Order: sequence, then C-alpha cells, then structure tokens
Amino acid sequence: MKKIIAMLLVLTSLFVFAACAGTDETSNTSSAAESSVAESSVVESSVADTESSEEEVKVMTYAEYLEAEVGATVTVETYVQANQSWWSDKITLYCQSEEGGIFVYELACTEENAAKLVPGTKIRITGDKAEYDGEVEIMNGTFEFVEGDDTYVAEAIDLTDKLGTEDLINYMNQFASFKGLTVKNIEYKNGEPGDDVYLTLTKGDADYNFCVEIYLTGAESDVYTTVSALKAGDVVDVEGFVYWYQGANPHITKITVAE
Repeated sequence: MKKIIAMLLVLTSLFVFAACAGTDETSNTSSAAESSVAESSVVESSVADTESSEEEVKVMTYAEYLEAEVGATVTVETYVQANQSWWSDKITLYCQSEEGGIFVYELACTEENAAKLVPGTKIRITGDKAEYDGEVEIMNGTFEFVEGDDTYVAEAIDLTDKLGTEDLINYMNQFASFKGLTVKNIEYKNGEPGDDVYLTLTKGDADYNFCVEIYLTGAESDVYTTVSALKAGDVVDVEGFVYWYQGANPHITKITVAE
C-alpha cells in the first residue's frame, strides 16, 4: 500500500512539472512573438520616417525659386561659378544653371569644402530666400555636393543693349558682358587702393554703376590691377555677375581696354 501511494505521489509530481514546463515554454514563445512584432513596428516606423523626410525636401525648379516669397525656405540645385573669400566657416557664392543665376550669401561651409567649390561644381542648397536693397539671394544656407560628372560653367551673355532697360533685372546674378563702355569715374571705397572699386561707365548719354568687389577679385588680381590703371575716357569691355544694389551694380571679374 505504501508503495502504491509513493508511486502515485511521483506520478503527480511529474505531471505538475510537465505542466509548469509547458506554461513556461508557451510564455517564452508568446514573449518572443511580441518582441518580433515590436521590432517590426520599429523598422516600419523608421522606414516611414525616412520616406517622410525625403518627401519634405523638394528641390525647386528655378521658376519655383523665383516665385517663392521672400523669407520662405528654398532648396535648389545649381552650379558654382565663382566665390568670395572664405572666412569663419562661411562662403559667398555666385551660382548659375542654364535657367538663371543665384547669389548665395554667407553659406555655411568648412575650409576643406570651400576648396572644393570650384567653377562648375554642382551643389544642393537649402536656405532662406532674402532681398537686400533689391538684390534677391539665399542666406542662412547649408549645402551638399551633388555627386556625378554633371558640371556647368556659364558663358558670358552680352547684355550691353539691356543697360538702362527694365528687362535687365530678369538677368540678375547671371554672368554677362558689357561692351564699348567709356570710363567716366573711378572711386575707391576707402579713398585708396586696397578695397572695393566703384566705376561709373557710360554708354551714349547714360551712366551705369559697376564694382570691383575686393573679396571676389583681390587687390593682386589682373582685373584689380587693370582697373587701377584706368583713366577717364578709356573705352572698355567688361565681364561680371549682374549683382543688384539699389539698381544694377555688376561685380566685374574681367575688364579689357579697347585698343
């Protein structure tokens, strides 16, 4: 009788142990399934966030950039044509695509990246559209290089006949040439060589303002040296970017005295 009772106790213990083991296994399986679902949700959420982020950054066409309100955040792709001096992790760029020109003021940029911003380099810029004394530009911007072999360097478009017309503003910030102009006056910003040079050039009976920007073309450049030697009455051809300051005020990059 004692043996039968002992055997019954053993069998009962085994049954209880098996039941407990089954419960633990079921619990572990359930936990693993829940963990898998949670991980899947995280992955899906991450993908969704990435897709949402990509959708938020829309590269504008040049026409869309022109139509954007002043103060709006804009993103454009364009090509470097020239730059002013880099300083304090900022650089000012003259950019242009086949559609039109864009002036980019004090773009955030490391010194290492500044060396890579050679003419023709394609970049994507995001910043604020702004206006300063008539000059439409991008400021407070950041940029990234657009990978690939796509480059563009603009040729100077002859805008001599546009001088003094309302149509000239439609070429703002583009690389242009102006031919057969007569030197009327030369004035240094601080009264002597070493800073910006302001030129008054005439065509017919009208006067037009031009500038040799020291940060664009330094005091040792050919254009600065040539301008410094000019005298009233000289006839010149000039090339530069159609910058705007209270009216057209092209920044000259090249000047040739007529023979």
